[in-house]
Amino acid sequence: TSGSDVYSTNLLAYTATLGNGFSATLSMEDPSFRRSPVYAPTAALSATVGNTSTQIFGQANSLIPVVLGVNAAGQPIGFGFTDGIQRNRMPDFVGVLRYDQPWGSAQLSAAVHEINTGNVITQGGFLGTNSAGAALTATNANTARTQSEYGWAVQGGLKVNAPFIAPGDAFYLQGAYAEGAQMYTGNGSYNGSYSINPTSIEGASFNQNFSDATINPFTNQLQLSTSFSVIGSFLHYWSPEWRSAVFASYGENTFGAGARAAQGAYYGFVPTTGTNIGSTVISTLGVGTPGTRFYALNGNLRDTYMLYAGANLIWSPVKDLDIGVEGIYAQYGVQNGRVLDTQKFNYTAAYVNAGNPVKTITSTDVFQARFRVQRDF
Repeated sequence: TSGSDVYSTNLLAYTATLGNGFSATLSMEDPSFRRSPVYAPTAALSATVGNTSTQIFGQANSLIPVVLGVNAAGQPIGFGFTDGIQRNRMPDFVGVLRYDQPWGSAQLSAAVHEINTGNVITQGGFLGTNSAGAALTATNANTARTQSEYGWAVQGGLKVNAPFIAPGDAFYLQGAYAEGAQMYTGNGSYNGSYSINPTSIEGASFNQNFSDATINPFTNQLQLSTSFSVIGSFLHYWSPEWRSAVFASYGENTFGAGARAAQGAYYGFVPTTGTNIGSTVISTLGVGTPGTRFYALNGNLRDTYMLYAGANLIWSPVKDLDIGVEGIYAQYGVQNGRVLDTQKFNYTAAYVNAGNPVKTITSTDVFQARFRVQRDF
């Protein structure tokens, strides 16, 4: 399901028992595995940065175009790249207030998560004006480093013991909301949000985007994404050796207002002579040019939702040994409109914009079953 658990996180925490069932925890935690990359549209690019030839293949999630020069009509005529790889500069700070009673427990927690980028790599030979209308030449074609932003998340959880049904039975309910910290709502955990558009659900009709933020190419500022999730489950013991769980969750990922249109403003831009990038076309994985058919139908940076539901049956013949089966249904789709079904055919912008027939969908379904044997020591 959607969920914010990240296993094996390095942390330093202190918990105080306050009495009457209350406790409080403060924690500093390694942010590495709670990051979803800042959105980058470039797939493979060979560029000359200044006087140094740089091969930038395999950097799909790091080099982020930033517009440095525009013409009188406001169209891009020069750009650089922001190094989008985040560094471990500040731990995540997490605070928890918990209440435990014989009937169950309740918890409220919050987290702060830094988003940072590297320097801007500028190109030479720009003419025209920058995004503020100031004259732009090869000597002043640069921009300030992207300012860090601070994502945050809040979460509430409730466990209600149900011994009146069977010993050990319990209901669980959890809800989380985040800005710039999608891993805390867990919507990308199922199919892997450590990549911008993971493909871990093989055969799916389109890939979701998971990014904590995008960079506005005209302002070089981070725009945070938002997400939320709600999860419910019920654990039931048929006997001391046999138990089952049923569970379901729903979540949504939404990108910043205008973020998609801003990314599309330079899609397919071919650098002019003097930018030292030859005729390379950037944004091969981008959103397309606003107003075109490809922009309306491709799945990049689309707001999406996720729905998961499942059940299992577990047999524990001895302590710490679980043998069982589990079935899961997953559906994810776009919050509005339609997207290209790329399960069997990878459409190009030129093909789609030419008016050729395409197959589109609003959501994709996945069914999974597994047999599990687990021994804990």
